[in-house]
Amino acid sequence: MPVFKLPLSGDVVQSINPWTAFMSPIGNQFGVVNITLGQSSAPEVERDVLSDVGTYGKQLGQIGDVLIALLARMPTSPPLSAAEEKAINDLRKTLNQIADVKDRHNRPALRP
Repeated sequence: MPVFKLPLSGDVVQSINPWTAFMSPIGNQFGVVNITLGQSSAPEVERDVLSDVGTYGKQLGQIGDVLIALLARMPTSPPLSAAEEKAINDLRKTLNQIADVKDRHNRPALRP
């Protein structure tokens, strides 16, 4: 969950502000409200992946699509435990909810 911090309220990891790149000689914290989206052991790598490869949503969407394809071809033998079956059903439910959101926005969506 994002952590919202106002100016002068403590450590801030990431500033979400369109002027940051333009005002970089001044410093990287120029916004009125700054948002920490989590901690990373390699924030530079994470930033480059997000800007050069794809957003978290795009990455998770591709992973979800692969999981849908794998679930469709998953053998039923040996039988799954109750916990494994619940985990797969929970994932299917989440993937269907994501597909519903994509449908509302006229985006292509796979369904399990």
